[in-house]
Amino acid sequence: MLTALDIRDVVLIEALQIDFAPGLGVLTGETGAGKSILLDSLGLALGARGDAGLVRSGASHASVTATFVVTAAHPARALLAENDLDADDTLILRRRIAADGGGRAFVNDQPVSVALLREVGARLVEVHGQSDDRGLLNPRGHRDLLDAFAGLSAEVARVAAAHATWRAAETALAEAAAALEAGQRDREWLDHAVAELTALSPQPGEEAALAATRAAMQKGARLTADLDAVTTQLAGSDGGLAALRLAARRLDRIAGDHPLLAQALASLDRAVIEATEAEDALAAAARALTFAPDALETAEARLFDLRAAARKHRVDPDALPALAAELAARAEAISAGEEGLAGLSTAVATAKADYDAAAAALTAARTAAAIRLDAAVSTEFAPLKLDAARFRTVVAPGPAGASGADAVAFEIATNPGAPFGPLARIASGGELSRFVLALKVALAATGSAGTIVFDEIDRGVGGAVASAIGERLARLAAATQVLVVTHSPQVAARGAHQWRIAKSTEGTVTRTGVAALDEAERREEIARMLSGTQVTDEARAQAARLLAHEG
Repeated sequence: MLTALDIRDVVLIEALQIDFAPGLGVLTGETGAGKSILLDSLGLALGARGDAGLVRSGASHASVTATFVVTAAHPARALLAENDLDADDTLILRRRIAADGGGRAFVNDQPVSVALLREVGARLVEVHGQSDDRGLLNPRGHRDLLDAFAGLSAEVARVAAAHATWRAAETALAEAAAALEAGQRDREWLDHAVAELTALSPQPGEEAALAATRAAMQKGARLTADLDAVTTQLAGSDGGLAALRLAARRLDRIAGDHPLLAQALASLDRAVIEATEAEDALAAAARALTFAPDALETAEARLFDLRAAARKHRVDPDALPALAAELAARAEAISAGEEGLAGLSTAVATAKADYDAAAAALTAARTAAAIRLDAAVSTEFAPLKLDAARFRTVVAPGPAGASGADAVAFEIATNPGAPFGPLARIASGGELSRFVLALKVALAATGSAGTIVFDEIDRGVGGAVASAIGERLARLAAATQVLVVTHSPQVAARGAHQWRIAKSTEGTVTRTGVAALDEAERREEIARMLSGTQVTDEARAQAARLLAHEG
């Protein structure tokens, strides 16, 4: 709901703030007083096109701020959240136009593009004027309006879910078919690679183990000659250990003759023991470093084969086992591909059948709702002096999508025997506004905008028709805030709130102002609308009767 409109330096408006309330608000005033400036200013705040011509003469810029109160579930808040903008129960839309033509837009003091401001504004306010091409006159929104009128949200959700399932099944089939085609192109290479890796049979960690074994063998080959020389020097018949043992035996025979000899014998015995241990270690080392003559050649050949395969497939040697499994799985998938495609094709057919059934049920529900909507709109025609008009809601086949397979359009025929056509093309002037009103009354519970603005909906009518328009505007205002610019006293009298737009001149400066009217001022303003410049007592009495809704 629109709660306030602040206008600064727009054409003839220097500074103006209007506070709005729920229900039906009417804006009246003499022709040329500036009602269009007021609507243009609101349009600026809602993202309408702006130019430097709107800036008041002598001012550097013009600005308009519109304040709204919305619920937590309002679509405008969801749109702002999608664009990472903060929003709470109060939304403040602000537009600034510079005298040089530049401009900026804000939502809650956060800079936004004019396009986004326009999107937000469209969710907050519906404006219906003589040349309106949005809202009810835009066929793109007719299907959603019909669904809202009929309460088909659950049915639409089922169709959307079925459509998503169908599209997902088609995507899976397409991807599988593409994968099968690509796999079949590579089939010969794949079979060869699988056979080659199967024959190689690489094992996890095998390359590192072979490299270590090869290094150990190469080291053993280098150390063998040195080990042989050391072993000969230590353990040969003429080696050091034999000499130590011979010396120990001789010393043992004379060790008892002197304490120092006994001490020397003990040291010599220890040397023999240590040398024996060294002899054993040398023998163990020789055994460890001794390999079969072809073992090194075999290990090197295996290692080189693993590394060559890894280079060929551009992977690490340790990844060869996983690659072998992957390629084998791909080969198996190709073999089973035809069967898999058949299964996916069946899934697509099943999903499409489910979608078709849900869409057909939605079409039937829309068709039935269209008949009810046609009847509801048509009952509004006679009081609005549209007796000869006919209205119909066309539910025709359309492209299958998430919202069903229907194209919905509102059409009218204004004269007997005349063909039906789109609202905006067939109706004109006041007729168009009255058609819009009839539709809005029938669709009163639908639509997300909390504020509806009608610009001179009563143009060209008076008397009973104007009274009927006022009564229906008041009825519509029971469900949503309605603002109407009117020249009709019958419409003005139905308002819950009224503002008078007037132009004043001081010297060479002309300004437009807006004043909220109390009951007495409303009676006087409606009397003026009835009688013209000279307000009579009879006009005041008639204004009082209109305000009392006595006719």
